[in-house]
Amino acid sequence: MADQDDTSSPSSPESRGIIISFTHHGKQHDFEMDPAATLADLANEIQDELFIPVANQKLMVPKLGLLKPPFDDRPVADLQNKKVTLIGTSSEEIASLASASQRAASRQAHLAAARRNPPKAYSRRDPARAQEESTYTFMALRPLPNLPNPQRSLAFLERLKADPGIRAAMRKHKFSVGLLTEMDPLSYTESNHEGTTRILGLNRNHGEVIELRLRTDAYDGYRDYKVIRKTLCHELAHNVHADHDRNFWDLFHQIEREVARADWKSSGRSVGEAEFYEPSEEVAYDHGGWTGGEFVLGGSGGSSAGGSSAGEGALSRREIMAKAAEERIKKLKQAGSGKEASGSKDAR
Repeated sequence: MADQDDTSSPSSPESRGIIISFTHHGKQHDFEMDPAATLADLANEIQDELFIPVANQKLMVPKLGLLKPPFDDRPVADLQNKKVTLIGTSSEEIASLASASQRAASRQAHLAAARRNPPKAYSRRDPARAQEESTYTFMALRPLPNLPNPQRSLAFLERLKADPGIRAAMRKHKFSVGLLTEMDPLSYTESNHEGTTRILGLNRNHGEVIELRLRTDAYDGYRDYKVIRKTLCHELAHNVHADHDRNFWDLFHQIEREVARADWKSSGRSVGEAEFYEPSEEVAYDHGGWTGGEFVLGGSGGSSAGGSSAGEGALSRREIMAKAAEERIKKLKQAGSGKEASGSKDAR
């Protein structure tokens, strides 16, 4: 009986299992296995404990090499006291990888769809205003191709066309100009014993064509932008008034103020709140006469196309200045007479 009890004791060699140790992801695991167990039994135990499918398990064993499924009936005891490394991915890790891969694929698909169908830019632009801007504008821009760097002149004309103040003024007054082009400085510069006069702009047939003197006399540069813009305001006023009378100057200064106020790039203000001025004696805008459909320097004003020559009725600079001074004096006298008449009525 004693012998029988000794053989059934837990401490007998036959009843004790063997320990199989291995590392997985840097962590050591110890499994107690039956000495008669096989590698297939160990793989099943790993699947149950670590949730690594048998098909995903690989065992690296010194001198035995890489053991892959399906595992044979090799005794598990062959792995005892050996440095075994388990290579395999658990079901949870596989699901996580699959989810991440699916999210990445979904994101790529979304980006691809966004590239194929970019969102339309939201615009608050008023359709009616857009229609007005396409109607009341310069229909064509044309630099002089025979002069150097015509692309720079075209950029200058495009800047004038896109100027916020010019656009606002043209919409308000319903100005539509067929062609905005540059002027050849050599063709519109007159010199005599009194000095040199340069025409800065011309308006043909009430806005059919407007020419602007963009370049310097030596063709080596361009004039100041604001000076050219002021000239353009002057020429736009000729769309309504051909002569340089008081109605013309009032409209010119009105357009000039409107352009300055609507120019958001300059905050709608003029430096120092300076008053708008009329051209000096040496720089003329056009002087208002008509010959062959053009404004001509020194023209008498109001002549029809082809009705006068450039020499007939031409005024010198001194005569023009004297005439302007007389007009101012006359206006002051009229204002004084009006005050006296008002005073007489009050006295009665």
